[in-house]
Amino acid sequence: MSGEMFVWDQLKNRIARSDRQVDWFWALGFLLAAILLFSINLGPLPLRDWDEGIVGQVAREMTRSRLNWLYPQMVGNVPYFNKPPLVHWLIAFSYTMGGVNEWTTRLIPAMLTAFSVPVLYGVSRELFAQRIGAIFTTCVYLTLLPVVRHGRLAMLDGAVVCFFLLLLWCLLRSRRDLRYALGAGIALGLLSLTKGIFLGVLLGAIGLLFILWDTPRLLTSIYLWLGIGLGMLPVGLWYLAQGQHYGLLFINTNLKQESWRRIWEQVGGHQEGFWYYFLEILKYPWPWQFFWLQGLWLAWENRNFAWGKLVLLWTSIYLVAISLMSTKLPWYILPIYPAFSLAVGAYLAQVWCSREQDSDWVVEGEKNITPFSFPRYLWWFLALIAIVGWVGVIYFSGIIQTPQLMSPKEPDLQLLLAAVAMTMTIAAVLLYRRDRQFMIILFWGCYVSLLIFMTSDNWIWELAENYPVKPVAEIVKSSTPPHQVVLTSHPGTRPSLDFYSDRRVISVSPEEMKEVWMNNPSPYFLVDHPTLENSNFPNAKILKTTGGWNVVTKNR
Repeated sequence: MSGEMFVWDQLKNRIARSDRQVDWFWALGFLLAAILLFSINLGPLPLRDWDEGIVGQVAREMTRSRLNWLYPQMVGNVPYFNKPPLVHWLIAFSYTMGGVNEWTTRLIPAMLTAFSVPVLYGVSRELFAQRIGAIFTTCVYLTLLPVVRHGRLAMLDGAVVCFFLLLLWCLLRSRRDLRYALGAGIALGLLSLTKGIFLGVLLGAIGLLFILWDTPRLLTSIYLWLGIGLGMLPVGLWYLAQGQHYGLLFINTNLKQESWRRIWEQVGGHQEGFWYYFLEILKYPWPWQFFWLQGLWLAWENRNFAWGKLVLLWTSIYLVAISLMSTKLPWYILPIYPAFSLAVGAYLAQVWCSREQDSDWVVEGEKNITPFSFPRYLWWFLALIAIVGWVGVIYFSGIIQTPQLMSPKEPDLQLLLAAVAMTMTIAAVLLYRRDRQFMIILFWGCYVSLLIFMTSDNWIWELAENYPVKPVAEIVKSSTPPHQVVLTSHPGTRPSLDFYSDRRVISVSPEEMKEVWMNNPSPYFLVDHPTLENSNFPNAKILKTTGGWNVVTKNR
């Protein structure tokens, strides 16, 4: 009998090792796919306003002074109070290794977001009994346009998602090994040192509420509280250092204006309605939002299991919290997308494993499921996207040349739309025939489409909303003294202009410009042609001009 038990234990250990090896293979494959998608064509386009320009400024100033690593500054020795500096530290290190350019600015945030892909796979494997649920969840997440686009930018939100997923993975692993709770606390510290203690408290509360509901014994673990203490120690020290150095100025700016004020008041004109983020989910994560509500309903039906609890808590708490905030920005919603992917992935996995007869495929012990079927509108939506894609291919081919309509020739957009149209056409046909292979087509087609999109110059479409920043920054930098403050007639501040010109460029009204011109012996203005003609600056000298913009000073 003992011999049989020994053989059985050996067999179980061998199966477990084989299972872990397969998981490592999938995680590595997802990581390589993510690195390719998040790194391709990362450097050619200039930095975007706002976040990229500010992040680049802060990181570059760190390379110029060791003191700036502890007390971050922007161009012009302006203290930076907005967010803690973890990502800025990493980008500054990237600058010291590869120089200051767009590629080194975006590399670290992009790689952190890429790393979140296999981490989400690990989270899903802890939640789902079958591997197919984890695979589908990760495929959905990897092919979400908002995640890929914002994750590639020099912003903090991709790092936030990565650290929060690391926190959840450690919490889930600690159900079997309490020592992993140490990692959860450290991840909470990294999160708070990335985007502030308010977001750390919000996301940390989601994790704590989850274990309170799912595994309350973890709350008594010394490893958990020790990890939180270790993780939050550098956060507390950094905030203490800022408070001692700047006093009430830091407290009022960082904690009150940049954090607390955003909850109750709109900041920077970014005020939207309560439904703003629901509309964002409907607009951008094509085509996976069609399956989101079914995934949420499946999570509700399986709320007795860990994955259902986490999806419901994560989605409801975070979505309601950011929707109640007065200041709303598109990238605030980024941390919801892993929960979105879990819901969609669970639903698609259930459909994939269904049969014409009732089946007992379980995510973690679900009820019998219904035969494979979808609401009819899903087929129509995919067909509609395919039709729009083919029309776009024809339009951007440039072959339509009539007095009423002149279509531009855009090969990049034509190739992208062709990939989207072909994907949706094949998927719609397979879905109409009730062939589950349509999911594979969607995964692969969306990945290829995103890859094509990221190789084009259109993936940062906001750059087309303003004048090209680099030529204008060049004339400002080459025609003004170092550290010179430049006033501009442009209606809004552009942090990317400050970054490239290495000057502080401040937007002022025409009346203020006239007053400065009269009272300042050596003013430097960046003005467009209409402003220069209408303002009639006495004794003006145009130093340099490009693209309708002029650097002007007094002719001494």
